[in-house]
Amino acid sequence: MNKSELVDTVAAKTNITKKQIDEVIIAFLSVLTVVTEAVANGDKVTLVGFGSFERRVACRRRHRSNREGRNPKTNEPMTIPGTRVPAFSPGKQFREKVAP
Repeated sequence: MNKSELVDTVAAKTNITKKQIDEVIIAFLSVLTVVTEAVANGDKVTLVGFGSFERRVACRRRHRSNREGRNPKTNEPMTIPGTRVPAFSPGKQFREKVAP
């Protein structure tokens, strides 16, 4: 679903104009920027009923160490730097709706 489809769907369900829904979605995207910055700073963001966003450090699945790889063009060995992967844990309502 892209943004225009989301606007159409929400407008149909709420009886609010598409222009107003578009403004709400733009505001929501600003909220996502704040959530992204908070998670990048190591904070956990919880939206009750939806889920939690966090940057897990201790979890092996969420922290990737440096590893060896190969450059696909030259086939030369190279080191791929480690990284932390953000995590999303769905809330109970979200989980029940998606996987009944």
